[in-house]
Amino acid sequence: MSTAAAPLPTTHGLPTGSADIRLIVTDMDGTLLDDAKRIPPGLWETLAELRRRGVLFSPASGRQYATLAREFADVAEGMVFIAENGTYVVRDGVELSSDPLDPEVAARIVRAVRGLVADGVDVGAVVCGKRSAYVERSDEPFLAEVRKYYVEHRVVEDATALDDDVIKVALFDFGSAAHTTAPALAPFSATHQVVVSGEHWVDVMNRTADKGAALRRLQTELGITPAQTMVFGDYLNDLEMLDAAEWSFAMANAHPDVIARARHLAPSNNDNGVLRTIRRVLGLRA
Repeated sequence: MSTAAAPLPTTHGLPTGSADIRLIVTDMDGTLLDDAKRIPPGLWETLAELRRRGVLFSPASGRQYATLAREFADVAEGMVFIAENGTYVVRDGVELSSDPLDPEVAARIVRAVRGLVADGVDVGAVVCGKRSAYVERSDEPFLAEVRKYYVEHRVVEDATALDDDVIKVALFDFGSAAHTTAPALAPFSATHQVVVSGEHWVDVMNRTADKGAALRRLQTELGITPAQTMVFGDYLNDLEMLDAAEWSFAMANAHPDVIARARHLAPSNNDNGVLRTIRRVLGLRA
């Protein structure tokens, strides 16, 4: 992490005291976590203070539910996990919402990836089910990337024939996902979302599924307004989530489109931007 923290931005309209925030939602990679995927210092103390104040903290990520639940195992009680880019939302082990893919669509995506591999593209599909993720590639470099985000995963012979509800298909491209894999999946974009969620990742989901849709359902269920919601994000799969909150923050390291969409700017993920901003806006002790 940086040895000297960057100053907090002086964005117009951003107070430095207590605000009526009831729900805080943050992306994980590139946002809450630093570039080494580390939990920021002071997170657990900040979460304890938020809980005392009745503020709900919710991780929203492309990661699977099992991975998020393990990361926050000691503080998971009552926490809402917006997993798999909003396609699977869980609280205390109970599903709040999900948006499964048609199994035939998932199978077509897997077959498309097989075609890319046959053409020499170094890519692999991760078929994301509610119980586990499923992959056909078994080489260690690919599995090492899968493990970062999918604690529950299985290598299977045929990922088009699964006994699970598939909620998303993620593709890891060892090259540039935006320049190779995403364009190859263009035929699916007519009916589904093809979202570049990182330098090497592309997610294919239903059109009705995104972090923003999941957040709006959660707000309705909890009776929390956009004015009482704070959101942090850094990449394109966070855009709709930012739209669902009046307190929307792009990280300083965010994609330019995310910075343009958010109302405010937070310090970078490597400067503990999420926690520093929360403390500032809610008037918490540093």
